[in-house]
Amino acid sequence: MNPHAAIVFQSFALFPWLTVQENVEVALKARGIPRSVATPRALDLLDKVGLDGFETAYPRELSGGMRQKVGFARAMVVNPEILCMDEPFSALDVLSAEALRGELLDLWTGSTIPTKAILMVTHNIEEAVAMADRIVIMDKDPGRVIADLKIPLPHPRQRKSHLFLELIDHVYTTMAGQTQPEHVEFGSRPGETGHIRPLPEIQINVLTGLLEHVDEFPGKRIDIFRLADELKLDSDYLLRLTEAAELLGFSIIAQGDIALTPLGETFAEASVLARKSIFGVRIRRLPVFQWLIAQLKEREDNRLSVDTLREALGRDVLPEEVEPQLNIIVDWGRYAEIFAYDDNTEMIYLEPGSAA
Repeated sequence: MNPHAAIVFQSFALFPWLTVQENVEVALKARGIPRSVATPRALDLLDKVGLDGFETAYPRELSGGMRQKVGFARAMVVNPEILCMDEPFSALDVLSAEALRGELLDLWTGSTIPTKAILMVTHNIEEAVAMADRIVIMDKDPGRVIADLKIPLPHPRQRKSHLFLELIDHVYTTMAGQTQPEHVEFGSRPGETGHIRPLPEIQINVLTGLLEHVDEFPGKRIDIFRLADELKLDSDYLLRLTEAAELLGFSIIAQGDIALTPLGETFAEASVLARKSIFGVRIRRLPVFQWLIAQLKEREDNRLSVDTLREALGRDVLPEEVEPQLNIIVDWGRYAEIFAYDDNTEMIYLEPGSAA
């Protein structure tokens, strides 16, 4: 463990049997600091984060925002040179999160705490631009740095200013990227040389709503940042939606905009049954579905155990991604009526007369 670093967790991670003061002092106790020194230092930090008067309260008595303040105090009481924060506001409601962001920035910009640097992991793009002086954008699969941006705005930042909005748009543009050729977008089949493209974790009805919304704009095109603001969607989830629309051929991503393809327009304006048919045609082009359909057709009873699919995915995707990917494949296939699924037996199967 680095003695010069402290961490604020995504969950509050407090000891429920300890009081607020004791939860803060435990960080000092772990470092061998005597009680005579720990108590006044803990009380001073609790006062700075606005928890004076709650020293003897237990976590169950506090709101989410107040519990996270205890987490901040516990991390800062050891005077770390670097404060690490893992999605520290994601477990809070919108208003509590906004208030806590402001209070942390006041402590930081006012030099009230001795910390020299704060490193925060977040999926919230507006939060990153509002708080950070530098944003390092990471890609997934494989994890790598794709951009390193400096934010040249003074604190407190004016969220309606042209430059602030421009920076958010730039981050969205960088993360959304550009639509690539199919052989790049689709990836490989399970067991083949190459890399399986994980399917975005989205709900089909939300994807449909997104496409319907874009279809209402002139040119069937809209800025992704504007879309996030209008639909009040979490930026991470919105990017998964745009990724799914792009993967299925319903949209093209370019210069931070999402634009519907002719097929995307047709899908957005089609009936429920027509949408299922179009969706089915599109996912049959994806390598993982091509592999799965081939496996089903090769078997005399046209049935495949979920364990077989799970094993195949396990050879190509990260262990923590196997179950989510399994669920997406089953959901997409059932929606498109390509195959059926029996949850009791955990069997995927082709129904008689299936067009798969």
